Amino acid sequence: MSVTLLAGSATTSLALSAADPAPASTLPAAGAPTATAPVENLIVGYKSSAAEAGSNTAAAADVAAKGKKASKKAKFDRRLGTGAALVTLGAPADAAAVMAQFRADPDVAYVEPDSRAYALAVTPNDTEYAKQWDLFEPTAGMNVPAAWDTTTGSGVTVAVIDTGYVAHSDVAPNIVAGYDFISSSTAARDGNGRDNNPADQGDWSAAGECGTGSKASDSSWHGTHVAGTIAAATSNAKGVAGIAYGAKIQPVRVLGKCGGATSDIVDAITWASGGTVAGIPANATPAKVINMSLGGSGACTATYQNAINAAVGRGTTVVVAAGNSNSDAAGFSPASCNNVINVAASNRTGDRSFYSNYGAIIDVAAPGGETRRATDTPGTITTPENGIWSTLNTGATTPGAENYEPYQGTSMAAPHVAGLAALLKSANSALTPAQIESAIKTTTRPLAGTCTGGCGTGLADAAAAVAAVTSTPTTPGFENTTDFAIGDNTTVESPVTVTGVTGNAPATLKVGVNIVHTYIGDLKVDLVAPDGTVYTVHNRTGGSADNINQVYTVNASSEVANGTWKLRVNDNAGGDTGKIDSWNLTF
Repeated sequence: MSVTLLAGSATTSLALSAADPAPASTLPAAGAPTATAPVENLIVGYKSSAAEAGSNTAAAADVAAKGKKASKKAKFDRRLGTGAALVTLGAPADAAAVMAQFRADPDVAYVEPDSRAYALAVTPNDTEYAKQWDLFEPTAGMNVPAAWDTTTGSGVTVAVIDTGYVAHSDVAPNIVAGYDFISSSTAARDGNGRDNNPADQGDWSAAGECGTGSKASDSSWHGTHVAGTIAAATSNAKGVAGIAYGAKIQPVRVLGKCGGATSDIVDAITWASGGTVAGIPANATPAKVINMSLGGSGACTATYQNAINAAVGRGTTVVVAAGNSNSDAAGFSPASCNNVINVAASNRTGDRSFYSNYGAIIDVAAPGGETRRATDTPGTITTPENGIWSTLNTGATTPGAENYEPYQGTSMAAPHVAGLAALLKSANSALTPAQIESAIKTTTRPLAGTCTGGCGTGLADAAAAVAAVTSTPTTPGFENTTDFAIGDNTTVESPVTVTGVTGNAPATLKVGVNIVHTYIGDLKVDLVAPDGTVYTVHNRTGGSADNINQVYTVNASSEVANGTWKLRVNDNAGGDTGKIDSWNLTF
């Protein structure tokens, strides 16, 4: 799959730009490819009961056999951090035939193209805190300074999964060791594949180099701009202020020339959150927050979802950009994945930015800026004062001098929320990813303008969110932490008795579910009200992904709140078992 600077997709990875919305098929930034990249690799997830799921030898033999049966070349390359197998093809034209062979195998849970994603930013110019309207202006700013009285993000590491990091003195004090996950030496431009140096070598490309019809583009230094928004050094008499300036930034490089591969991105998610990736040294400073300002077209894949679920299970909050195509975010990934905070972009007047994706799947909005008006010529910068100012570099291709520039994009909105997540985690280290998401979403304020299509619960408010997690209890009022075993082809129920709540349950009843299971596609999960009414929250989706760790919203306004509620879990297949670890209700 390919990604651009912003969100994820199954074709090629790049950081997306908001100044000039790309076609819904690629979500690229200015200069990112607009054509679909050829499929050179496949990602195959075997069912846990299959020998190929645990044996590289068995997987290699199976891949070779399927390639031969399709009269094509196919070879096992490596195991991803999620446990899936990466398969290389003899030629892009071989993909459909080889995928058909995998899909016909009952031992295969899924097969997907190793697509790409693209970065979501735009063009640059000057600096100073006074230009950071996104932090402090009352109309459409995020009310950040008031939060600094309580927390600055100290003790929290934020992984920026992006183009890497180009040296900048305003970010350098907060950088910790990261990693370069780009497998292709050509895309990486560093003369080798993966290594422990996440330095941004530049993501520039010549016309046609990233697919037929792709335009030439300069290097974006996208990851450094994102990093500055989150944690640029502050009160140092220069540059810009970071939202969580006490936090540390871990640069994790996945996007190079022509974007980045899904297989590299999911390994980066795994490693950044403290998981194990074969052949890669353990992460000495696992991140509690991940920012992904990258993406591409297509609904969330099992490959992305498995990696995200595992990261959240390790206690890492995952923040993603919604995309810059002025379309429904449900058609893009990783924006459409579960267990993420999906962020749309708003402008200086409090409206949805003209390029921002929207929809029911959006969780929250944050400042993404507009460096031009929607009616201005694409590629121009006519309103730099309305962009998001952050750390950058003057180099058109290779690194030049450090500077500050305004960008626009959901790539810029996401790090606002990632910085806020770091503030919350620092203020209350016991917070889970679900509680951080809930605190951000329930303390938003209405957008000053309008959001056609839907911008989640509203504009993120840093001070209100920090106050919520430091002045009120964060543990759910009603919870059952007793383990209930889930056997093959069985149904189990865990009860929670609610007392002392007046009237009916709310239309936004929060149901926090933590289920440990090795194949969640086997499971149907229902909330059963005291009167026996059933609300299904999970119905055999997720394939071979492990574990459910998610907060669901249920409209239970017709139900009396007090009484015994139950979480009912039905296992519909053999071979995988687990348990209800805990669940809770928040009224």
